[in-house]
Amino acid sequence: MLFFVKVRVDHTGISEKELWDLWEKEAESALAAKGAGKIVSLYKVVGQRRVVMIVNVESHDELDRLAMGTMPMRHILECEEILPVRNYEDFAKDVKCRWKL
Repeated sequence: MLFFVKVRVDHTGISEKELWDLWEKEAESALAAKGAGKIVSLYKVVGQRRVVMIVNVESHDELDRLAMGTMPMRHILECEEILPVRNYEDFAKDVKCRWKL
């Protein structure tokens, strides 16, 4: 299952050094997840403390476990938006056959 995920970093209550130390660990974790295929695309929003990504997980439960339990910055990340998405190529095939199964 593919999901678009947009997160904001709420860094209130931690020092700038703590923020960047955590973000370094988060970056290592995110790049490892990308290498493992869990993260399909990953982008840092320019000029903001936000990240957007497309993730590939088996279920809603897996997404929740990843977000709540394994991410180094989980206690300062706020999920602003999570949307289920599908490959456009698959949608285009459905359009071409007019949704016939």
